[in-house]
Amino acid sequence: MEMKWLLTSAFTQMFGYSNQIDQARNSISTRNKIKMMKKEEYPSGFQVPLHYPKYSKSDYEAMDDLSLDLLLKQYGICFEGSLEDKRVFAMESFLWPDQL
Repeated sequence: MEMKWLLTSAFTQMFGYSNQIDQARNSISTRNKIKMMKKEEYPSGFQVPLHYPKYSKSDYEAMDDLSLDLLLKQYGICFEGSLEDKRVFAMESFLWPDQL
C-alpha cells in the first residue's frame, strides 16, 4: 500500500499522471495559481524551514487568509486564489494521505 502511494506520488510529480480524473483537473487549475518566490524576495538566500508544519486538517480549515499566506511563503510558495483554494492546496501539500 505504501509502495503504491509512493510510486503514484512520484509519477504524479514527474509526469503529471494521476489515476483519478478529479485530481488531475484540480492539479491543473491549481498549477496555474502557484508561483515560486523570486530570488530578489530572499536577498540573504532562501532556506527551507527546519520543521515540517504540524497542523491538523481542522487547523487548516480554521486558518485565516493571512496565516495561510505566511505558511506558504515560508516554503517559497506564492498562491493566488480564493481562501478555500489556499486551504485545499495547503492540506494536499502538508498532510499525509491518511490525514486527509
